[in-house]
Order: sequence, then C-alpha cells, then structure tokens
Amino acid sequence: MSFNIGLSGIQAASSGLNVTGNNIANAGTVGFKQSRAEFADVYAASVRGSGSNPQGSGVLLSDVSQMFKQGNIDSTNSVLDLAINGNGFFVTSNNGAISYTRAGYFNTDKQDFIVDNNGYRLQGYAVGPNGQLQNGVVTDLKVERANQAPQATSSI
Repeated sequence: MSFNIGLSGIQAASSGLNVTGNNIANAGTVGFKQSRAEFADVYAASVRGSGSNPQGSGVLLSDVSQMFKQGNIDSTNSVLDLAINGNGFFVTSNNGAISYTRAGYFNTDKQDFIVDNNGYRLQGYAVGPNGQLQNGVVTDLKVERANQAPQATSSI
C-alpha cells in the first residue's frame, strides 16, 4: 500500500510539472491564460466497516483550472490591434461557428472584414442607417474604404 501511495505522489507531481511546463512554454503567447494544477486526497475503501477513520491512499490531480486574471497590455504598430482591460472576450466567427478569444491581433482580409490570425471574422453590434446600434444584432465587422473626412471618436 505504501508503494502505491508513493507512486500516486510521483504521478501527481508529474502532472503538476506538465501544467507548469505548459505555462512556461506559452508565457509569450498572446491571449494565453495560465493553468493551475489542483490536487485531491485519495482515500482507501474502509476495511470491514471501520469507515469512521479512513486511511489515506495517496494523491491525484483532480482538476486543471485556467486563471482568468488580467495580463499585460502592450502597444503595437497596428491600428487594428485591440486589448480588453478587465473581463470579457472578443467574439469571432468562422462561417457561423462562434469562437471567443482574448488575443487582440486583428487585420483585414481581401473583402475588408476585420479578421484574427486564423481568418475568423471579428463580431460586433450592427449599426443601422441612422448610426444607432441595433441591440442584439451581431455581425461581421468591416472597414469601409470610402473617401470620407476623419472624425474623432467621442465615446466607446
């Protein structure tokens, strides 16, 4: 039994090191959220009804949870790169399949839609002809290339 307890500790430690290694390997990945290994005790089955004081039988990796804390916000030279300060995700669409990301590297495709590095189109609320947001209507965001005078944004 003590061999199995020791073996479970080695296996749990190995799993924890895998999580840590993944965090280190992705430390420079934009939008990456680090993970945390969570461990739990393993109890042996009670012997002949003496279950009021169960004996420990080792440890196991019970869960790997993502840490959704704010990362660093860095400046770039691209006018379409975005960042979220606080909670939230960017919504992207690939032919109707919705995805969520915190990576804010965006550019335009051949049809002038704003896309991420995978070619998924950035989603946003539709704007009606009078300039009012259409609540609940989410659509692909597109950069219009018409000749028009620049206008400063007054609110977001």
